[in-house]
Formats: sequence, C-alpha cells, structure tokens
Amino acid sequence: MNLRFTIITALGLLGAMSARADEKLPVLQAGTDVYSNVTVLSVSATDVYFTYNNGKGMANAKLKNLSPDLQKHFNYNPAVAGTVEQKQALANVAYRAEDYQPADIYGPAGTGPPDETRTRPPAIVHASDLTWSTDFDQTLAQARADNKMVLLHFTGSDWCPWCNRFDHEVLDTDQFATYARNKLELVLVDFPRAQPQDNALKEANRGLANQYHVTGYPTLVLVNYAGNELGRQVGYLEGGPGAFIAELDKFSRQ
Repeated sequence: MNLRFTIITALGLLGAMSARADEKLPVLQAGTDVYSNVTVLSVSATDVYFTYNNGKGMANAKLKNLSPDLQKHFNYNPAVAGTVEQKQALANVAYRAEDYQPADIYGPAGTGPPDETRTRPPAIVHASDLTWSTDFDQTLAQARADNKMVLLHFTGSDWCPWCNRFDHEVLDTDQFATYARNKLELVLVDFPRAQPQDNALKEANRGLANQYHVTGYPTLVLVNYAGNELGRQVGYLEGGPGAFIAELDKFSRQ
C-alpha cells in the first residue's frame, strides 16, 4: 500500500549517521498515526521500508515526502528517484500498450462500428481481489481446469525486507493483479519467524522448498499445471510490475 508519510523523529538520535538497514528509531509519526520501536529494513532510491512495534507491522514511506533532514539522512537524490520512477512508469505504460491497442478493437478510423467479436482489454483487477492459496495440489488441479500457470511465492513475510519490498512494488499492484487473474493461479509458500503457523502447513512449505530447491527469499517459481518449472526469479527485481510480467511471459514462451 502506498502511504504518504511525514516522519518526525528525534534529530539528535539521527545526527550525522548514514542511513542503513537495522537502524532503530524510537518514534515514527505518519499523519495521525504514531509508530514506536521502528527498525529500518532497507532504503531504495525512492522509499524507506521499516517495521514498527517490535516487528509486528511493516510500512514504507516515499523519501520525497519526508522532512528535509530525513531526506538528507537517507541520501535522497531527487534526480535519481525521478529517473527510477520514470522507468517504472514507462514499463507500466509499455505493458498496457502491448496488452491493449484501441485499433485492435475498433479498427482504423472510419472503417465502421466496432467489431464486438474482437478481443477487449481485461477488466482492471485490484490486488485485494486476488487469492493466494496455501494448498499446492488443489491449486494445480484448478490450474489444469482453467489452463493456467501457477506462481509459487517463497517468502518470509514477517522478517524479509526484500520480500516486503517486492510485494509492495509488484505483487500488491493492480497491474500484476489484472495479469494474474487472466493467466495465473497463486500459491504463497511462507516461512515466517514470529507469526504462528500450523505444523501441517510448515511441513508442506518445507516440502515445496525442497521440491523446487529454494534456499533464499524471495524466490518466485513459475510452473505449468503439471508442476513442471518454467522459470524462476531469485531475489528482488527492479522495474515494477511491468518488468516482472515481462519476465513471466518470457518464462511461459520458453
């Protein structure tokens, strides 16, 4: 979720320290919400990611929305951040343009009424509408029935900063959700450290990690409905949903 944050901290604590992962802040205020026991997870060219309340919650803030002191502290460079955001925006536009061209639906101007039998762009799907299953076998059966692929997301949801960042930038976007609704069944293979998880699910997740030889997070494995691997992404991928979708399309064509 994108949040517009104004962070107020004790500047004496920050001093001239360089921004780094695992940096701890006693208080972080976001609008009317006040977070305590904050730990910085990572800092990108555009965002700072952190946990609060002793790791019980996660959030992010756009560096451009922070106070000047914190922008300096986190080495915010408006030019670099603008370039990154522009690349992400161009990737998103390119994906939409490839997926939907008005001429493909309506034909050249002046050629008559639209052909209702032509392919129309997919309806926008929101990330909150997606369902991430934890039952791999059941998901494979559903993928076989719907002639879809299956994406397994191996993650550490309550401790892995790069997993959290990839979720925020890619998997929690409407662009990915729209793509996934049409082509994918989704499986979450989570390895939390603090969040309770029943023993049966723990055992099933360990079995999937062994089956697909996953040793780090995040790892995203694309398989066909028979469970055969088509390709994988290990670690964080820059470029937003457009870059990840292009990668999945490449895997599916191999």
